[in-house]
Amino acid sequence: MGTKIAVIGGGSTYTPELVDGLARRTDRLPIDELVLLDIEPERLEVVGGLAQRMLARAGWGGRLVTTLDRDAAVDGADFVLIQLRVGGQAARLVDETLPPKFGTIGQETTGAGGFAKALRTVPLVLELAELTRTRAANGAWIVDFTNPVGVVSQALLDREYRAIGLCNVAITLQRMVARRLGVDPDRVALEHVGLNHLSWERAARVDGVDRLPDLIASDGQFLADDLGLPLEQLQRSGVLPSYYLRYFDRFDEVLRHQQEGGETRASEVMEIERQLLELYRDPKLDRKPALLDDRGGAYYSEAAAQLIASLHDGRGDVQVVDVRNEGAMPDLEAMDVVEVAARIDRDGAHPLPVAPLADDQRELVLQVKRYERLTIEAAMTGDRTVAREALEAHPLVDSRVDLDALLDALLDANRRHLPQFFPAVA
Repeated sequence: MGTKIAVIGGGSTYTPELVDGLARRTDRLPIDELVLLDIEPERLEVVGGLAQRMLARAGWGGRLVTTLDRDAAVDGADFVLIQLRVGGQAARLVDETLPPKFGTIGQETTGAGGFAKALRTVPLVLELAELTRTRAANGAWIVDFTNPVGVVSQALLDREYRAIGLCNVAITLQRMVARRLGVDPDRVALEHVGLNHLSWERAARVDGVDRLPDLIASDGQFLADDLGLPLEQLQRSGVLPSYYLRYFDRFDEVLRHQQEGGETRASEVMEIERQLLELYRDPKLDRKPALLDDRGGAYYSEAAAQLIASLHDGRGDVQVVDVRNEGAMPDLEAMDVVEVAARIDRDGAHPLPVAPLADDQRELVLQVKRYERLTIEAAMTGDRTVAREALEAHPLVDSRVDLDALLDALLDANRRHLPQFFPAVA
């Protein structure tokens, strides 16, 4: 018997990536119905049209539905994939450009910008999770690709929703390592540890043999340039940090670039999305265009489709996901959501144990985990005191920042998306 998959945020320009991945896994994941839900009718029509043509080209026999109706989308779904962006790219632009005015980095998933995004996002995702609990199929899975994935996954799992968080950082690094070593990606197993967007690859094993030291020795400069970090740091540490560690390790340099008016990723993505939607309107286009690679989310289709297929058929694939720690990382509590390799079956993701973090990694991870929990509380209560405490807890918001002025500016800029902080006067 086939399955029903609902994609919340189905009008995203990412969606053709997902459709491509699902269409190539029908042997493991027979799909009767794929539903794309969005709040923007025009985008949904354009993206849905391309998705239909792609699926027809692949010879897919299921039913594609586009809808603006939440209930209809989720009703009876076996998997609900959440890939939404509250406020769109315009809100992201604020996340990236407002914090530098107050002396801290602007980024959409970490620091002050990530904090603002979390406040906008967590309440809506939890609302959709409750809809899934009441209207989806018994035992339905929520797969969250919505940033900040770590914060959102923590909020979902704290409330006992059947959910797994997913990010493309690990699979992107795995594919890059495989290319540099000249081996099939499936032979590369990364020892990925940390939190979402705060992680390190401590080993890259090919057929059980760690090749990371050799890779750093031979390709260190390439890796350093790709990650935006100094070569000496990679050589000294012997690990590959995620790209997002540059915001911590090169704070002053990144902040200076932003304060000097360097182009933001939001403005780049706005232009790429405009071009993509024009391409998607072409009735002859029936495959994802090459430009989609520039949108971000590389290998999203591979990661998401593999995860859903494993949850469906229980094959036991190992994949990096955001999941409850349950003792896998000895530095954190059992209920803390971490990002590690896990074995995936029908019962969910079972994290694989790893060795303790290095001292500097542990200190940073524990700080950010405290920030995440405070941010969730602030997002759900609208309590400004808790929100200030959360913002102060983040390592990227240091003592030089006027916390009250920054918080007021962030809340005011996002006022229309934060009713919990601005209750209507009766």
